[in-house]
Amino acid sequence: MSEIIKETMTGNEAVFTERKRLLFFGLPWTFTKYTITPTMLTVDEGLLKTTENDCYMYKIQDVRLSQSLLEKIFGLGTVECFSGDVTHPDMCLLHVKNAKEIKNYILEASEEARMKRRTINTVDIGADDI
Repeated sequence: MSEIIKETMTGNEAVFTERKRLLFFGLPWTFTKYTITPTMLTVDEGLLKTTENDCYMYKIQDVRLSQSLLEKIFGLGTVECFSGDVTHPDMCLLHVKNAKEIKNYILEASEEARMKRRTINTVDIGADDI
């Protein structure tokens, strides 16, 4: 775990901190940083104009891991988080190392956060239209 900082899960400390990497050789030469805590996923982007986007873990409904051939060669992956968040319904962690471990952590942490808040995932199947 070279770039990933794995810490204790007490409080709101970062469990994973990772940078978006260039697909070429998997080098972290971008200005995008991903921080994952037990309660929140944060994406910081930009150098001159910065944008910080947060999503609570309990809002994350599903997670998908994808790897292109080049990502596999350089040990990278892309983790997509699908949420009910209005500002950013699909948060992508592009070209990160240890993507499978990050995906599994987000799945478990989001389920645990839903259980703590006693929230249920519901899907609108259009029952009001009947």
